[in-house]
Amino acid sequence: MPPKSDNTEGIVLNFVNEQNRPLNSQNVADALQKYNLKKTAVQKALDNLSDSGKISFKEYGKQKIYIARQDQFDIPNSEELDRMKKDNAKLQQELEDQKRAISEVEGEIRALQSNLTLEEICAKEAKLRTEVGQMEEKLNKLREGVTLVRPEDRKAVQEMYVERIGQWRKRKRMFKDLWDTITESSPKDVKEFKEELGLEYDEDVAVKLQDFIDLLPQGKKRGRGQ
Repeated sequence: MPPKSDNTEGIVLNFVNEQNRPLNSQNVADALQKYNLKKTAVQKALDNLSDSGKISFKEYGKQKIYIARQDQFDIPNSEELDRMKKDNAKLQQELEDQKRAISEVEGEIRALQSNLTLEEICAKEAKLRTEVGQMEEKLNKLREGVTLVRPEDRKAVQEMYVERIGQWRKRKRMFKDLWDTITESSPKDVKEFKEELGLEYDEDVAVKLQDFIDLLPQGKKRGRGQ
């Protein structure tokens, strides 16, 4: 049920005084929808309030602009304004200090939450002890001259590595020959053309073929650029 007329005027008057800024009837009606007030009722209340001198209004063409009567408000003098500015600055500083303190506390809480629990520490310690034991066992075997990799396994891995390096070198050379042929007569900038095609050299991803060639067994290497 919509509020009674006198109650509507009271709601509208309170809103206009609280806002204390120029308003038209649509502004007021939109803001007071929660009271189930229609625009016609709001317009009537505004007219009644302005006619009775409880609010002020000005006409701009066909539109009326309403505002609270300024003589009902206590307007501070220059000294009071200066004091209020200083108080506001002080409150702003206190607010910043509080925000900083809250941020520090939140940081401490996050740090505490990231720490391991006693149970997690014990579990990690046990895992590390196991890993250390395994590494010590392997180290002792190496000191005793025990071969951990069978010769045939080592040879198979080396042969596979040599074959892969050979393929890499061959494909790298094939690409270079083809790329030089394509770009030799191309009017496009080589770098821009490369980016347009989405090509990446080994060097673009911090990989160098020569670093892997240097790992080849003696007798399997070739000179640089071969």
